[in-house]
Amino acid sequence: MRFAVISGSREWTEASPPPAIPPRSIEVNDVQAEARRRLSVIKLEEWRVREFVTGVPMPDTVRHLALQIDFAAQAIGRLSPIPADFADDVYWPRVW
Repeated sequence: MRFAVISGSREWTEASPPPAIPPRSIEVNDVQAEARRRLSVIKLEEWRVREFVTGVPMPDTVRHLALQIDFAAQAIGRLSPIPADFADDVYWPRVW
């Protein structure tokens, strides 16, 4: 509430609501960015480089988690509409 002076008199008025900003629609690129973020957390690129340089394959747990993240990103991207909370852990595979 705010106190306003209106044409010489005083009156209590409600503050005008802020202008409504339409919610931004979620796009497939947003889901792919979240998948890239999750893959970077498990350091997938480092495992790939290490595998290329040393010839020792990356651990199966890392490989399977990367596949699961890719599949989840594809599945979430196909939803219509994509949920606003798509980055929530509910939609993504558990990390160990």
